[in-house]
Amino acid sequence: MQVQLIRNATLLLKVAGKTLLVDPMLGARAQYNPIPVAGNELRYPLVELPFPAEELPPLVASLDAVLLTHTHPDHWDAVAQELLPKELPIFCQPADVETLLGQGFTQVRPVKTQLEWEGIRLFRTTGQHGTGEIGQLMGTVSGFLVEAEQQRLYIAGDTIWCDDVTQALDQYQPDAVVLNAGAARFVQGDPIVMTAAEVVQVAQHAPQAQVYTVHLETVPHGTENRTTTQEVAEREGLSSRVHVPADGEWITIQK
Repeated sequence: MQVQLIRNATLLLKVAGKTLLVDPMLGARAQYNPIPVAGNELRYPLVELPFPAEELPPLVASLDAVLLTHTHPDHWDAVAQELLPKELPIFCQPADVETLLGQGFTQVRPVKTQLEWEGIRLFRTTGQHGTGEIGQLMGTVSGFLVEAEQQRLYIAGDTIWCDDVTQALDQYQPDAVVLNAGAARFVQGDPIVMTAAEVVQVAQHAPQAQVYTVHLETVPHGTENRTTTQEVAEREGLSSRVHVPADGEWITIQK
């Protein structure tokens, strides 16, 4: 199983002879208007894709499916909606089916609890995209456990450290975990994705797993960067298991 961090939470997953694109945000740097109540007027994405835009059509042509944790625009942007073939299978949470069908996609495959496809098993997990009223306003989000070839990868999605995450870690005992970090937050309220300290909690709770932090240095409401995340992991003696990949970097998941 191989994973490439493209940018933000966008991953390219090669598993069981198939290629899946996870949470695609494919727009150019600064293509989108500032995020409301982010506390700044920065347009996003903050950085370019790690490859020329001309490589997007061949990438799209190589795909067998899309895996979508939720439809917030930094995970499912207008460029992805335009470029991806409407007949491409999209595995998603049930809450997003009507949205995707309304956008013209014809092979929308909701994962209620689990689903098997082409030798790959998908288990949907839950999460909390923030706390209190903000967490409620952010809506339903999911993660996925991807199992194939005797390997288990847990893509947690946009969630903070919470019981949903501990339950997924305990139930599935993943070999690797991808966490959306960066402590993104609005001008009021708590972070809506994991902080570096919460990344450490995940690593401590799942000592069998390698932990990879993404969702960094791409959206304007992020408050922690790669350096902060790595420094916290090193301070806790976890630098051998908590990794902070660069945009474009490939990761090999091993049992």
